[in-house]
Amino acid sequence: MERILIHTEFIKLDSLLKLAGLVETGGEAKVLIQAGQVLVNGEVCEMRGKKLRPGDTVTLEGRTVTVADGQ
Repeated sequence: MERILIHTEFIKLDSLLKLAGLVETGGEAKVLIQAGQVLVNGEVCEMRGKKLRPGDTVTLEGRTVTVADGQ
């Protein structure tokens, strides 16, 4: 499991997917999220703007990343 450090209170789901290298573009993130292919904390999430905080996990195509506090 990979850890993605953030230096803010939260990061939006579509931005996290790009930062983690799970997608190349925001458009690709939008399509995958709306198709129900992204899990947040083990549950399907279809909200692009979902606010993720340290401790949250995101899974896409078998890869899981955890949001970690980089402060």
